[in-house]
Amino acid sequence: MANTPSAKKMARKIAARTAINKTRRSRVRTFIRKVEEAIASGDKAAATVALSAAEPEIMRAVTKGVLHHNTASRKVSRLSSRVKAIGA
Repeated sequence: MANTPSAKKMARKIAARTAINKTRRSRVRTFIRKVEEAIASGDKAAATVALSAAEPEIMRAVTKGVLHHNTASRKVSRLSSRVKAIGA
């Protein structure tokens, strides 16, 4: 447990930041899930729309420090390749 005033303040800041990051991570997962559901249903148009909505959200998580850039790029790349493979 934090004893000094500065340590107590840091504990509060960390808790607040953790809550914000948790909501951002959840939001990204929701967008990814929507793309995967559209892929599973086989609807290429819906999957394309969902991917175009998910991509900026994933990249926004990178700028906010929730995801690493390479991780986000990998997720977008794999999702887009799966969307392209629907019609084939």
